[in-house]
Amino acid sequence: MTQTDKAPATDPKAHGHFLDSMQLPSGVTRFWLIRHAIVEASARMRVYGSMDVELCTEHLALQVPYYTALGRRLPAEANWVVSPLKRAQDTARAIFEAGYGPRTMTIEPRFTEQSMGEWHNLPHQELPLKLRQTAHNFWSLSASEQPPGGESMLDVCARVGHSLDEMADRHAGQDTVVVSHGGAIRAALSHALNVHPDTGLRFSIQNLSVSIIERINGVWRVVTVNELPAAPAI
Repeated sequence: MTQTDKAPATDPKAHGHFLDSMQLPSGVTRFWLIRHAIVEASARMRVYGSMDVELCTEHLALQVPYYTALGRRLPAEANWVVSPLKRAQDTARAIFEAGYGPRTMTIEPRFTEQSMGEWHNLPHQELPLKLRQTAHNFWSLSASEQPPGGESMLDVCARVGHSLDEMADRHAGQDTVVVSHGGAIRAALSHALNVHPDTGLRFSIQNLSVSIIERINGVWRVVTVNELPAAPAI
């Protein structure tokens, strides 16, 4: 067992750390990865990547019950880490204000979205004309395509992976909530599974979804992907 990962309080090593109960055990190095809320309509018409764009105020108002449900799903005692982009920080604040309660947020630049460089702010229909490689089926470009002045998803996966490993060492045996972006969360899943980012880009990561990963005995595993907050009762 490594120095950086504590065993769960109820140690399941004898049967391979299986998750046999409805509750996730405490004492595990666990990350709750949340994609930010939906951004305003005009930004969605263009390639915004790591640009700082605003959340959609209409959706913010309508989705308060979802923020409440999301807060109930998250651990009460957790470290909170956010991307430097305002949309991620505003999403975290919306969860706090919907009943979770205020928390201190640590800004982690390595969890920002993929930089599209000179392709930022292009209308989506113009981006295919700029590509030098065949676009990914489920992303705007292939993982190895690097926009001029920007970064590839290979770069994103490297920086996100380094950040995850460092945070896992720093917060061993603790829960950490990370409010981030679709690309960065796909990169985190790629790192956890040790797969090429082109494979990780096949995951669907919706706004306000939660994906959970853990590091146990120095090895990452995926607990859940793209879990959406429970719909409010009608």
